[in-house]
Amino acid sequence: QVQLVESGGGLVQTGGSLRLSCAASGTIFSRNAMSWYRQAPGKRRELVASITSGGTTNYADSVKGRFTISRDNAKNTVYLQMNSLKPEDTAVYYCKSSWYETYWGQGTQVTVSS
Repeated sequence: QVQLVESGGGLVQTGGSLRLSCAASGTIFSRNAMSWYRQAPGKRRELVASITSGGTTNYADSVKGRFTISRDNAKNTVYLQMNSLKPEDTAVYYCKSSWYETYWGQGTQVTVSS
């Protein structure tokens, strides 16, 4: 059974930084495309960033230049480095893995105070 466990969320002031981690188990991590999504209250879940098994990255326009997704296949972990955070980045952030099937983590709350 694939499990994804996110960590690193919290409360930060505008302009601050956080690094989210998502540790995967139960799968061949290197074969998975990994993504970060977020969902703010009353809004739809949206893609924030993704990274393929080969390391190609993609970002939502709203986070380009501020967020960086990376992966460490030796640690079965994907990261999301978030800099210059804004109040509109406040959301629950979810990790997703995609290979033959798709799995989601439980989410981690990120709150950016103004």
